[in-house]
Amino acid sequence: MSTTNATDFGILLNVAFGTFKIQLHKRLAEAGFDDLGSSFGYVFRMLEGEPGTLKQVASGLGITAQGALKVINDMVAKGYVERHDEPGDGRIKRLALTHRALAAMAQAHRFHRQFEHDLAAKLGESQVAAMRSVLEEIHARASADGMAQVRPF
Repeated sequence: MSTTNATDFGILLNVAFGTFKIQLHKRLAEAGFDDLGSSFGYVFRMLEGEPGTLKQVASGLGITAQGALKVINDMVAKGYVERHDEPGDGRIKRLALTHRALAAMAQAHRFHRQFEHDLAAKLGESQVAAMRSVLEEIHARASADGMAQVRPF
């Protein structure tokens, strides 16, 4: 495979992700979610299955608890996250997604599916399936190396 004058693979991945993210945020804004912070989507994914703690969010984002608190306070103020007392220990607050957050996530999931569908319509199912296979392999390697942590940076 000759790569003499080809664009570096990392650049291609970065531009692809950047383009995807810009289009996703445009679609979310059109749906009324025009106040999302840069880390909100990562927090949504972390709390999607079950409520979590500030410590878990900080760890998942790879930032300090103080930094995570700033993100969570913004999400609470914008109606995306609620704090609930931990049964048996009122010092611990569980962070849970609100209906607004779940609606934003549903919109984002629809965008993900549509984006992939549109690529398949333009490039062909087999091309997109091959691309998905490559990306899943990169993800699997990162997970095996402990590097698949969700980070906004």
